[in-house]
Amino acid sequence: MSDSTGMQLFAQAEVVDSPSVVEQLTRGEVDMQVATAKRWARSLTQFRQSALAMAAENGKIAGACFYVLPRGGKKIEGPSIRLAEIVAQCWGNLRCESRVLGSDATTVTAQATAWDMQSNVLVRKEVRRRITDSEGRRYNDDMIIMTGNAACSIALRNAIFTVVPQTYVASIFEHCKKVAAGERGTLEQARAHWLKWWEEKGAPRERIFELLGRKGAEEITVDDINTLQGLSNALNDGETSLEDLFGTEPQESTGTRKFGFKARQAKGAKPSAQEVTESIPHGDKP
Repeated sequence: MSDSTGMQLFAQAEVVDSPSVVEQLTRGEVDMQVATAKRWARSLTQFRQSALAMAAENGKIAGACFYVLPRGGKKIEGPSIRLAEIVAQCWGNLRCESRVLGSDATTVTAQATAWDMQSNVLVRKEVRRRITDSEGRRYNDDMIIMTGNAACSIALRNAIFTVVPQTYVASIFEHCKKVAAGERGTLEQARAHWLKWWEEKGAPRERIFELLGRKGAEEITVDDINTLQGLSNALNDGETSLEDLFGTEPQESTGTRKFGFKARQAKGAKPSAQEVTESIPHGDKP
């Protein structure tokens, strides 16, 4: 390659990388998206029909669209990350993104943006999550990455549900709970399924009853089944952890006994990758 050609390529790179050109390209992209949004304005009727069709396609999908968290002796419930993804798809003219801003010694911080190109409403949310265990030890790199990913998802959900008015989401949210309840089979089958699900995660049955305020399986109601399913979504989405939900088992003659992989760790066993992921504490809902 001749020197003159090399100088030509270098000059071209300088022009492309100049801030003014990048700014012009970004502005042109945004202007095009805004113009498209104005030309193809959303239909609220179509949004509701599409979102309901997607979210309530079957009981499994509907059941993933809400979460439940115990806070201060009460239950906090709301639309989950999965429902936020459906709403974003069906709302239209919505630009979303999320990223990890960084981490310090004890926390990781994620940021998400949702921009309604049609109404020109932009919302930016930040979520912070702990990256230390109950004894103050910092997570390894893989666990920090997983915690950051969970924080990004939660921040994105919060941003989407701030841009899209809650009045349009509430009816879809309530319908999902009804569809999920209607496809679980009998109450006895639902009780057995969710008790088994939580026990396989490492939650003792007596602690499940304690969390629900019940004395036994026969007292578990349809609302309790919704709670158990919503808690499972919160666990899977990184909203909470087994430790946050159930803590440790009651004192026994042999002392305090922990459940799940912590009990096996005490005996020298190593946790599986899935158990490590599920054990990451994420603190309160933002």
